[in-house]
Amino acid sequence: MPSQIPLLLLFMISPLLLAAPPPVSAQLSPEFYETSCPDALSIIGASVRAAVAGDPRVAASLLRLHFHDCFSDREQGCDASVLLDDVAGSFTGEKTAFPNRDSLRGFEVVDVIKASLEVACPLVVSCADILAVAARDAVAALGGPLWTVQLGRRDSTSASLSSTNSDLPSPFSDLNTLISAFAKKGLSIIDMIALSGSHTIGQARCTVFRTRIYSDNNVNSSFASLLRSKCSIFGKDNDLSPLDMSTPTVFDNGYYKNLLSKRGLLHSDQQLYLNESGLVSSRVSLYAKNSTKFFRDFASAMVKMGNIGPLIGENGEIRTNCRKIN
Repeated sequence: MPSQIPLLLLFMISPLLLAAPPPVSAQLSPEFYETSCPDALSIIGASVRAAVAGDPRVAASLLRLHFHDCFSDREQGCDASVLLDDVAGSFTGEKTAFPNRDSLRGFEVVDVIKASLEVACPLVVSCADILAVAARDAVAALGGPLWTVQLGRRDSTSASLSSTNSDLPSPFSDLNTLISAFAKKGLSIIDMIALSGSHTIGQARCTVFRTRIYSDNNVNSSFASLLRSKCSIFGKDNDLSPLDMSTPTVFDNGYYKNLLSKRGLLHSDQQLYLNESGLVSSRVSLYAKNSTKFFRDFASAMVKMGNIGPLIGENGEIRTNCRKIN
């Protein structure tokens, strides 16, 4: 198992791993819909709060949709490609990619939001912007931070199953692989650690944490024993466990506290804290102690992630139905 990267060695990492986030496009702006659809953000926010009130799991689902959308294409990024349905014989989307299959939820919430926006201001608000704002409002609905969302993305008319399979970080990834995956999207190591804190909400299937509780040696024994009672070594693939068992429906810094006691649910989670030394571990310790710092860095990283390869200007389209190309 790889050790964490010492602080001194960070200066020897290739420029790719420390790539600076891409600059915010001049055509993205928090006021993008101020004139064309002034009620857009309030419509999205009201729908998200209602959905989360009915099912707190929806918050993690909407956050996950935005993340998987932004990471799912080599050439483009946050373009709502993740929402497109397959069309037999003519179009293959991203929903059946390994990281998405039996994993993504919340599509119906997006449908409701889009339908409301099409009544208020037809063909104005993109599905990509809906995902970005809904992720922010979902986090806030469970007690997390708010941030200013840059707006003006347009929707993709294509999707990439292969890029989704290759670009999204795996729950089985080691630390160096995680760093590389985020760096390819222009996100720093600190961004990666902060964005991993999204696992303070949501759930995971037995099939993605089974290896962790039966094979990893850096796992709390009582924690592993409890999970083995819910996730047998054979079968029960779809049985769920909260990513943060302490406060599963509150967006807080519990995720990092769990890592300190070797209670990270996924192999990739615990990779952020393998020992007490190194930049990555020290940042985990900081977030475990200081939720304000975590919230600030998480919000900043979400803005950076939302700026990955947006379609702007005349590129792409504004879909009338988020599930299909116009």
